[in-house]
Amino acid sequence: MELNTNEQKELIVALDIGTTKVCAIAGRRNEHGKLEVLGIGKVASTGVIRGVVTNIEKTVKAIADAVALAERQASTKFRVVHVGIAGQHIKSLHHRGLLTREDVNTEIGDGDINKLVSDMHRLVLPPGDKIIHAIPQDYTVDGEQGILDPIGMSGIRLEANFHIITGQISASNNLRKCIEKAGCEVADITLEPIASSDSVLSDEEKEAGVALVDIGGGTTDISVFYDGILRHTAIVPFGGDVVTKDIKEGCTVMKNQAEKLKVKFGSALADEVYDNRVIAIPGLKGRDPKEISEKNLALIIQARVEEILDYVMHQIQLSGYEHKLIGGIVLTGGGALLKNIDKLTEFHTGITTRIGIPAEQLASGNLEQLYSPVYSTVVGLLLKGIERVEAGELVYSHEIKVPVVADVVEEVIEEPLTKEDKSYSKVFKRIRDWFEAEPDAEYY
Repeated sequence: MELNTNEQKELIVALDIGTTKVCAIAGRRNEHGKLEVLGIGKVASTGVIRGVVTNIEKTVKAIADAVALAERQASTKFRVVHVGIAGQHIKSLHHRGLLTREDVNTEIGDGDINKLVSDMHRLVLPPGDKIIHAIPQDYTVDGEQGILDPIGMSGIRLEANFHIITGQISASNNLRKCIEKAGCEVADITLEPIASSDSVLSDEEKEAGVALVDIGGGTTDISVFYDGILRHTAIVPFGGDVVTKDIKEGCTVMKNQAEKLKVKFGSALADEVYDNRVIAIPGLKGRDPKEISEKNLALIIQARVEEILDYVMHQIQLSGYEHKLIGGIVLTGGGALLKNIDKLTEFHTGITTRIGIPAEQLASGNLEQLYSPVYSTVVGLLLKGIERVEAGELVYSHEIKVPVVADVVEEVIEEPLTKEDKSYSKVFKRIRDWFEAEPDAEYY
């Protein structure tokens, strides 16, 4: 399938670098507001442990291979990617911001909100940490509390409660380094639980109160929403890999055999498995096959999954919204494919549970494999990238190496951009015209 130049420029590329897989997808929003995925690449990840890069060379190769597969399907080359970040180094905290305005008669606008957010990014953090997101919870205007949207109001004293998410600088730097060595540039970095929530949760669920539990290979990511606002985030350093490890040790089999046992025969609920069923595993060279009870396999899996759910419940309780989750728990990520895990979660926590897949966001006719909780994060990252471009926050082409932010473009050409000017074709025509007229100008 050949794409024309304008179609190539509209493509947004998302990259999910996980413990078990690296996935790249390229797509755009169609005229009906749904995502059209034109290219997808998924390869095994061997250089990441619990969401953190531990081997640069292996991670670079995995990224390059995943991007190359997506490029082949989309029939175009990619330069810029929207990437997710997770890992046990992620932390969250709450802080209160204050802004004293000069004129009580002027309305509170986006500039005031942006000033509050900018002030949050100046917080003093432990050495080696940086702020990834500063998310407003609610506002107070001249003592009036509980305001969710103060835009258009008048007041002198504007306050806000913030949910702040931090991570290690070294972790994000290593992530960027791997992507750049693979021949791409980073447009932005988004916390993976936030991306996943965009792809599998409805606005009604976020309003009612819901806990999203993304069970990946190395970590389990938790995000709690209430009144449409992200209230709590946490990363548990256990995922599907620890279940595989328990099977390996409990059944004394090879790791690859343990993974196949989990995927094909595993169940998170031992009571749902018959006692008399036995699985035969090929033995090592010259040895007899090994017989494993399916009931014992389920008992091993259930014990570890219950331990992970205990950590999840602890975080939900810490959020303070344990009894306000009308939307219950939504499980996603590769771990959500485990048979009966939704039933076990509901029995163990007492909270209604469903499996979340990114089906509602995708246009009909997309690759069937995308309709799976495995792709929740990468589809969410694609949505985030498209939203930023549509909002004019980020403008780029896959034909250039670095992203161009709209306000920087305005500063360079010394002329404000209209909303129409922020479309791909027009903004780059303006930049080309400026460079042709100012051939000796310095730029960065």
